Amino acid sequence: MEIQFEEIKPAIESSFNLMVNPKLSDFFYWHFHPELELVYIEGANGTRHVGEHISQYEENDLVFIGSNIPHLNFDYGVKTDYQEIVVHIRQDFLSNSFAHTPELLKINQLFEKAKLGIAFSHETKQQVAKRLMKLPLLSYFEQFLEILSIFQVLANAEEIELLHINSFENQYTKKDQERMKRLYKFIDENYKRKIDILEVANLSNLSKPAFCRYFKRMARLTFTEFLNHYRINQAKKFLLMDKNITETCYDCGFESISYFNRTFKKITNENPMVFKKRHLGK
Repeated sequence: MEIQFEEIKPAIESSFNLMVNPKLSDFFYWHFHPELELVYIEGANGTRHVGEHISQYEENDLVFIGSNIPHLNFDYGVKTDYQEIVVHIRQDFLSNSFAHTPELLKINQLFEKAKLGIAFSHETKQQVAKRLMKLPLLSYFEQFLEILSIFQVLANAEEIELLHINSFENQYTKKDQERMKRLYKFIDENYKRKIDILEVANLSNLSKPAFCRYFKRMARLTFTEFLNHYRINQAKKFLLMDKNITETCYDCGFESISYFNRTFKKITNENPMVFKKRHLGK
């Protein structure tokens, strides 16, 4: 199971980043980021995998996740039509002057509980679902006020489920996060060409054997396995854009069609043509 550091860049004018219907159901995206995350999904039955917590949700889900807690995209494997909104909140949102504002005491407490991961009841979901879905239609200032109001509702919710007993400690130190961030950036910029392991080892200031051990410990995959997973995820995107198999193969850094087909099937349990036909209906 590979984990990815996700770099999130809210607009300069905003403390939040909104993702509406990201449609990642075909992608296993196990990731973490410094930003807190509020996610709501409806019209789906899926997996809630946050830190060490794994459970199933039915019809809809509303979860608030603290900083740097690894989690799986909530729409993974969903085959039905669904609606989803993800709100990323800057880590310093309630710091400094807000931290000691009496009116925000309960919201501060909510943010502390988010270190455990919080799932909310049906009643709370009904209260905030439509409001969350309307956020993209608002100006940045209106979003700020509305999200603050939604947090107040969540802070007063009586029925909640804490997903961990103790605060989840991410095993990745800040140094690890920065190093992995550089590696992901390098892969993203160079996956279309042949990449030698010595090249990425030098980028990490490690010998080749030390890098191989380090990467396997961090990503739970060898570098080659991880690179293949990344390339196949990119290949899925290209196929969904109706690119042909050959073009997709070479655009994703594979050097032969046969190796591309074998790798695609090994990772996804179906060959590229079946995947493409299943989604594009051709």
